[in-house]
Amino acid sequence: MTSHTPLTRRDILKLGAGVAATAALATAEPAAAAEGGRFDLTAPSTSLIWKKALYDQTVLQSFAIDNSNEHIYTVQVKNGGGSNAAGDLCLTKLSLTGTILGHMYLMGFGHGVQIGVEPSGTSAYLWTETDAVSEDGSARGSRLARFRFVDGQTLTSSSAALTKYTPVAGATNTTCAIDPSTNRLIMRYSDGSTFRYAVFPLEALKAGTAEKLYDVAQPTGLGTFQGYAGYGDFVYMLTGNAYSDTNPAPGNTYVTCLDLRTGEQVQRAHSVAGKSLDFREPEGMGIQIVSGAPRLCLGLASGAEKARLASIFYKSVLI
Repeated sequence: MTSHTPLTRRDILKLGAGVAATAALATAEPAAAAEGGRFDLTAPSTSLIWKKALYDQTVLQSFAIDNSNEHIYTVQVKNGGGSNAAGDLCLTKLSLTGTILGHMYLMGFGHGVQIGVEPSGTSAYLWTETDAVSEDGSARGSRLARFRFVDGQTLTSSSAALTKYTPVAGATNTTCAIDPSTNRLIMRYSDGSTFRYAVFPLEALKAGTAEKLYDVAQPTGLGTFQGYAGYGDFVYMLTGNAYSDTNPAPGNTYVTCLDLRTGEQVQRAHSVAGKSLDFREPEGMGIQIVSGAPRLCLGLASGAEKARLASIFYKSVLI
């Protein structure tokens, strides 16, 4: 685990600019732009949580951080044969030190490649894929869902507790993340030929009046996709595979930065965070805000089969 000297607030917080026009799409947005620039992907990583058990024992798929209440929500395929093909997920609520605080089961939702969290008072709403479509032994969402976290509750894709959204008609492989600095929802989806990122003001989306702020294509050739997070006008993408004979330590984990305004890939860097972990599969991204300063977090699964553990590392240097 590597640490670095914290930056001063002046170093970290640069005055945000407002929403710029994008080459793809541009509309006015009431939310303020994120303070600061983009994360330096070559900066060292620091451990947030290290080898923590989740409620079920399968591989971490993704996570999101509730910065208001200081909680981490993780999602994984539910224990039991057939859960992957059915799209059954386990959602775990953790403290920032990795203590389990509660769980839910989400039946028929999808694979959990990425989730978002919307703080609400002392609780939170989760944003996930839902209405899973099974294909080749796995299941992927076809819509987005919003629901309140209720410890011990099991939801199905038809539960009345869900509010469903279809921000992009005809989209498949739908997942989402929420940028806490701008209150925007970033939706990753397939249009049938490529993966894309569409960005919406969260409040307008909930009101049914959202128009896309951006809609850009994901670069090709990145490797096995494992999660993403948005901060300001940039989306960060995590790719890579678990350690194996053909992918030995320090592995093939990369983080790539995409400018949402232009669709340009602006940085790509190899990540050696948690390189001493066994198995070490990259899984999920999130944004943590600490005393106003942002952190770009990435997840790593480790441990033996049926006894998987979760670790989270972060970078905090901005360019």
